[in-house]
Amino acid sequence: MAGLVSNLLIMFLVFQNVCLGFRSPLSVFKRYKETTRLLSNECPGSDRPVISIGLSDFALDIRMRGVTPKQSDTYLCMSVPLPVDDEAYVVDFKPHASMDTVHHMLLFGCNEPSSTENYWDCDKGTCKDKSNILYAWARNAPPTRLPKGVGFRVGGETGGRYFVLQVHYGDISAFRDKHKDCSGVTLHLTHQKQPLIAGMYLMMSVNTVIPPGEKVVDADIACHYKRFPMHLFAYRVHTHRLGKVVSGYRVRNGQWTLIGRQSPQLPQAFYPVEHPVDVSYDDILAARCVFSGEGRTTETHIGGTANDEMCNFYIMYYMEAKHAVSYMTCTQNVNPEIFRNIPQEANIPIPVKSDMLKMMHGHHEETKDTDKSSLLQQTKKEEEEILDQDFHIEEAVEWPGLDLKLGQVSGLALDPENNLVIFHRGDHVWDENSFDSRFVYQQRGLGPIEQNTIIVLNPSNAKLLNSMGKSLFYLPHGLSIDKNGNYWATDVALHQVFKLGANNKEPLLILGVALQPGSDKSHFCQPTDVAVDPITGSIYVSDGYCNSRIIQFSPNGLYVMQWGEGTETSLGRARPGQFRIPHSLALIPDFSQLCVADRENGRIQCFGLETGEFIREIKHKSFGRELFAVSYAPGGLLFAVNGMPYPGEAEPVQGFVMNFSTGEIIDTFIPVRKSFEMPHDVVASADKTVFVGDVHARTVWKFASTEKMEHRSVKKAGIEVQEIKESETIVEARLKNNPESTESLKKQEKQHLVQQTRTGVSFVLITTLLIIPVVVLLAILVFIRWRKTTVCGADGEHKLDSSSGRILGRLRGKGSSGLNLGNFFASHKGYSRKGFDRLSTEGSDQEKDEDDGTDSEEECSAPPPPSAPSSS
Repeated sequence: MAGLVSNLLIMFLVFQNVCLGFRSPLSVFKRYKETTRLLSNECPGSDRPVISIGLSDFALDIRMRGVTPKQSDTYLCMSVPLPVDDEAYVVDFKPHASMDTVHHMLLFGCNEPSSTENYWDCDKGTCKDKSNILYAWARNAPPTRLPKGVGFRVGGETGGRYFVLQVHYGDISAFRDKHKDCSGVTLHLTHQKQPLIAGMYLMMSVNTVIPPGEKVVDADIACHYKRFPMHLFAYRVHTHRLGKVVSGYRVRNGQWTLIGRQSPQLPQAFYPVEHPVDVSYDDILAARCVFSGEGRTTETHIGGTANDEMCNFYIMYYMEAKHAVSYMTCTQNVNPEIFRNIPQEANIPIPVKSDMLKMMHGHHEETKDTDKSSLLQQTKKEEEEILDQDFHIEEAVEWPGLDLKLGQVSGLALDPENNLVIFHRGDHVWDENSFDSRFVYQQRGLGPIEQNTIIVLNPSNAKLLNSMGKSLFYLPHGLSIDKNGNYWATDVALHQVFKLGANNKEPLLILGVALQPGSDKSHFCQPTDVAVDPITGSIYVSDGYCNSRIIQFSPNGLYVMQWGEGTETSLGRARPGQFRIPHSLALIPDFSQLCVADRENGRIQCFGLETGEFIREIKHKSFGRELFAVSYAPGGLLFAVNGMPYPGEAEPVQGFVMNFSTGEIIDTFIPVRKSFEMPHDVVASADKTVFVGDVHARTVWKFASTEKMEHRSVKKAGIEVQEIKESETIVEARLKNNPESTESLKKQEKQHLVQQTRTGVSFVLITTLLIIPVVVLLAILVFIRWRKTTVCGADGEHKLDSSSGRILGRLRGKGSSGLNLGNFFASHKGYSRKGFDRLSTEGSDQEKDEDDGTDSEEECSAPPPPSAPSSS
């Protein structure tokens, strides 16, 4: 019986250790629990931030870490890592806050928080990379649940790996008792793939001024929508004390459709859109906030304090997963005229009971000095880093377009099918003999270029798709393509602008007089580029080498207006609106702006499309003295190329990637094959593929975003080769000890381990399969021991007990308190480690009992027969 008990104990230990080799579904949270910073014991749920909900779902509790704000209008942030490595979806939000202490909360998703502290002042920022708003709460708003099949995507290769909670403490009078705040939100996440991806569209006024005593002040926001269809399902409004009503609409073909309308003095929850609203390409999204300045003695501006104001209209939407964009913003009013037709309801306040108003306002009424230079403080906090700045592009070295036989490449564009269109000069060359001092072309005797100057290529393999422009141009320069696929080209020798159909040999429209330079309404002087507004059809021409102006024409080519002047070099730095060769144009429909590469001033200037009013300048030392071209990619990225450095200057010729909203440079790029000589034009697609044409090198380079790469690396002789979609390969030379390469490998190993972990999720099934052989093995052992007992008798039984004790001793190991299955199995006859044997025999020697040298069956053999009697 004792032997049976011993064997049962052995099998239990074996079974327990085997089971420990498999990870339960909750084991994926082990890393999270080990790395999560300690929370205050005063915060409920801090000891269990992750709770499993079924096989594929879990809850994540995100709470402020027991803080006590020291002054009113404090913004505090804290971060929580996503507890899983693979992709997950947020499908529910449950807030834990009271407006008695918290003015509002925002939840961001990103990959790198601005700080690693337990919590920090949000003036440091929320995230170092892209940050998307996932959730917003204010004024005791109830929980928000997303529609079935809809979720915010987090984790994996594309979603954020951290949540950052921002809490605005308006009036801190509630903290007079020095209590600690644990406000936050609980997320419901699932691993089940959601067919529809949720996102946030934030409409926000940034320049509204509310005069004191003014009874009604309207703040209007409107933007053209330029993406795949989205479906709106919830909205939220947000202002401070002066807001009366906020309304949001979709405008399509002049028809206004209500998205949502609410008083900002009511609980600022996400309210459901009552009637389904879809938004398609070219629709207008419009919102109005109505304020009253009554009771104020000074102007009220947009800002981050309780005495400032805000005008925010949040829209929750979903899109098909393949087209999903997680976050979009609108801070402009692209068409003030449309608000003449806004429904009257937008200006009718929604009644709010006085007792509710009193309950709602927890702000202090102290008047405090605010720095008006921080007008966009709230913009930075709620819209901070809205663009993807974790971004890098490299040359697509296997793209064969580099080997094309071209003339001087002066212009590039992408047609509506995303094909690359190249504008080159064939056998003509612009040199010192091309023009006289009055800018009249001197080589007319050569005639027009006899080669096709416009060629259309497949952007993936550089296969020729079409060509045209033979016998039409003398010295091609700028090229753009409108939304209908028409080509717009400039010729600096002819001083003209041409509109060409993709399949027409003759121009559809010509602006300017052939071979006649001028500076009036009907003449150009070496015009450089053209841009066409996709919404209004307005034509913008940069004119040019010998004029310093931008001219706007109607879609039919009628002169509308112009702006700009030459730079007065004696004044030093060029003023806004002054040009020294406006060389390239980039039209930004999302912001209703036209940006100009002011070449010899080494800067980018941006202007309002409707008025030509200067908006801002983007200038960096790394641009050097010359900036040749600029291009905008949907999604908020600006691309540019500069010129060769002057003698004695260090700034290299290179390409730049910038955040359009901030002007910050987030990446630079140079080619691997050949070198930039005079990069003359740049064009970028929506998927962040970039082409650069060089007028001296007579070639076109293709650059691709590393986001398009398959994250599979092949290491050969210190070269990391990364395979790219569309069968392209980007080769990047790196030393073996390059930290980036190491991090890449670690990431792959981590992903591999996570994948292995998921194989252990079916814990119940594996356990069931293991029980069967364990039971069979137990029965066999019992039977063997019974047989041994029968043969060996009492001595055998005694030795069995001793043997069992020795086996258990081996299981524990000398001086060890843990189970060592390797030693246990290795001590049994017939077991082979198959490559895992010890290199030394000392371990085996130590496993032996001092009083015995073997564990063989000879211990249980029958006694020797009696010796035979001797014969005499």
